[in-house]
Amino acid sequence: MPPVPPSTRPPAPDLLHSVENGVSRIVLNRPEAMNAVTWDQRERIVALLDAASADPAVRAVVITGTGRGFCAGADLRGAPATGSRTTAGERATAGERTTGEPVAGEPVAGEPVAGDVSRTIRRGAQRFIGAVLDCEKPVIAAVNGTAAGIGAHLAFACDLVLAAEQARFIEVFVRRGLVPDGGGAYLLPRLIGPQRAKELMFFGDAVSAADAHGMGLVNRVVAAEELDRTAREWSQRLAQGPTRALALTKQLVNASLDTDRATAFAAEAVAQELNMTTRDAREGVASFLERRGARYEGR
Repeated sequence: MPPVPPSTRPPAPDLLHSVENGVSRIVLNRPEAMNAVTWDQRERIVALLDAASADPAVRAVVITGTGRGFCAGADLRGAPATGSRTTAGERATAGERTTGEPVAGEPVAGEPVAGDVSRTIRRGAQRFIGAVLDCEKPVIAAVNGTAAGIGAHLAFACDLVLAAEQARFIEVFVRRGLVPDGGGAYLLPRLIGPQRAKELMFFGDAVSAADAHGMGLVNRVVAAEELDRTAREWSQRLAQGPTRALALTKQLVNASLDTDRATAFAAEAVAQELNMTTRDAREGVASFLERRGARYEGR
């Protein structure tokens, strides 16, 4: 059978997803756009993260991209007609018009109403990043290239961040005269402290993978050809671990910087109480007493 001419081939899906050996793998696949994330992609990623939380067969998540970009910001040209989940910041990051002119796919309505921008940020960028933070399974970012704007925040929201040597991170908002959205002002100070967070956000300079590692934004930097293998190794280790204990640990750590010691200690005690009802906790104790390796089931 002769090969199908390129002009007649169906377009490749812009988001790839698979579940294998307990790992949900989400791949942004718009290399020609440096994986700038569309409204539709964003909604599907939110749904996939929510599904991962509810599915006992999924025990870890990996988010990565194809080509030279991990996620170079937002591209909302495919947003639904209501425009209810797009923000001025996202449009400017993506090169869209933000001067009151109609954006493709949006109706020509009256004057903007106070609260529109706040609402779209809450329902859009913040909801997107919140889905990563709230996912009940550990999430690994395998940053293969540029992570800018909401793309950088997508990586920073993940529980573990692997970066290829050529990866870079850019707080691009200031270059557009915008305030960071998508949780940037929440995430960065908690990861690297307020002074360094302000430096990145005030100047908008590109940060190399090596510098990001030195700051504490990245867990490990690897050669490009090693990124996928390392992400698979890490995700498999997580998928073989005590899933509910990891979920509760993630919840405790994420909440720890927003609360006082007494509240944190109380939450820790409750988490341990809940975890002791799981099969994996019983297996962990039994394996220790029996001097054998634990066989966790994720339940």
